[in-house]
Amino acid sequence: MKILVLNPAITQEHKDRIAASAAKHNAELAFAASEAEIPEGFEEPDIVYGFGVDIARKSKKLKWLCVPSAGVDFICKPGSFANEDCILTNSSGAYGVSIAEHIIAVSLMMMRCLTVYYSQTLSGKWGAERFHQKSLKDSRITVLGTGDIGTEFAKRAKAFEPAQIIGVCRSGVSRESSFDKVLKVDALDSILPRTDLLVMSLPATSETEDILNRKRIEALPDGAYIVNVGRGSAIDEEALADNLDNGHLGGAALDVFKSEPLPEGCRLWKTDRLLITPHVAGNLTLDHTLDKNVEMFIEDLDNYFEGRDLKYMVDRKKGY
Repeated sequence: MKILVLNPAITQEHKDRIAASAAKHNAELAFAASEAEIPEGFEEPDIVYGFGVDIARKSKKLKWLCVPSAGVDFICKPGSFANEDCILTNSSGAYGVSIAEHIIAVSLMMMRCLTVYYSQTLSGKWGAERFHQKSLKDSRITVLGTGDIGTEFAKRAKAFEPAQIIGVCRSGVSRESSFDKVLKVDALDSILPRTDLLVMSLPATSETEDILNRKRIEALPDGAYIVNVGRGSAIDEEALADNLDNGHLGGAALDVFKSEPLPEGCRLWKTDRLLITPHVAGNLTLDHTLDKNVEMFIEDLDNYFEGRDLKYMVDRKKGY
């Protein structure tokens, strides 16, 4: 059994831990920075931990691909796997802390006008004008997507004493006590007019594409804020830009976009009150995220060799 690790972010300590697990199961192991640098003899491994997109597409011997990301839309398209029986797992559960902190950070930046003040200081201006600010305290928060990211955000947001935190998801059920209430997606239209901050952490599926359309954006109250850290396909970007430029929305913070990198000359670059970050909310740059990512792979590696169901299995048809 051959295991190939294609995760250049991991440290030597992580490699040692993976090696110990592989040795326990008498598996051969190799590390590579990318698919272009695979060691001889590991061109068709049984297991890949990393973004082995080309291997999955070409190799019928691949039995399990574990991607170190939460999103799997890039590997769930038709033709992604030469072996249709190949198991796919992801790292959903590793990014909640990192992305929840990002949501808190950008929400406060917008609501406390820090983006305005900071841009003024870059121009060497003291910024004597005082802008009207808002607070997370007493805000009505709606979290669209109550998985790992949504729940980790809700835990942290609760400390700011909002008026309410409403979760919205397919099932309408969550065990996270930080939500005051959890509703099904079909209740979204009724809750948006009572939302001051809308946080979106949805996967890319046919059900979530443009879920925040023009009608729903316009249903938000004047001065509302939007944060999207899930997938860019979930928002009608043109409608969002219109409602930022015309003053309906108080602001928006996008970490994900329909086209990435965001093209030069795209309208969003110059949209008023839009805070753009280049898909960095949940990268493997936080020690906690990287440690958790490796822990999850090792946990499922033990499950795999001991004949148990893998814990972080993805349904490729559903896309999550």
